[in-house]
Amino acid sequence: MIEIQDWGLIDYNEAWEKQKLLVKEISEKRNRNVFVVCQHPTVITVGRSGKEQNILLPTKFLASKGIKVVYNDRGGDVTLHNPGQLVGYPIFNLYDYKTDLHWFLREIEQTIIDLLKEFNIEGERVEGLTGVWIEKKRKICAIGLHSSRWVTSHGFALNVCNDLREFDYIVPCGIKDKEVTSISKELGTEIDFGKVKQKCIEFFEKRF
Repeated sequence: MIEIQDWGLIDYNEAWEKQKLLVKEISEKRNRNVFVVCQHPTVITVGRSGKEQNILLPTKFLASKGIKVVYNDRGGDVTLHNPGQLVGYPIFNLYDYKTDLHWFLREIEQTIIDLLKEFNIEGERVEGLTGVWIEKKRKICAIGLHSSRWVTSHGFALNVCNDLREFDYIVPCGIKDKEVTSISKELGTEIDFGKVKQKCIEFFEKRF
């Protein structure tokens, strides 16, 4: 049984602080597993293995457009969140499942692959790379996690109907030779964000 929280459109730093509070509580009590869904105003985040050269525009220019650059403690390199992208934060006590972060990553990937099938999109893994891909060359979902005492935070970012042009500001995940795509782009039509969010919740409840 997982608890669902929908934080709507929320500032990235505010969401990160809320995650930290949940992690602290779950670490102390080991009594809950919380799955958060939300969206963020445009923000660039840099993970533990992130490189500044993967941000292609000066910080001052990005700030003039209202875009923050946030350094955080998740795995992975540089990524971008913006409205229309479904962000999921599983704040899970892995003692309830399996104390194996690689297993957890693969489970999240499989959940997203199963979700995409609902929309007639064939998602897949790429050997040696985290996330979910289309035809092994277009990334549709980025994943970056953190674990503290086997309580997870951060999570995944699934492109649903967001503005993909903003990804030109970065080298997504530090990978130069692959594109970024979305559910809307793959289907060639606008998709109902709310429907994708609801289906995603259902698939996470089913798997976890």
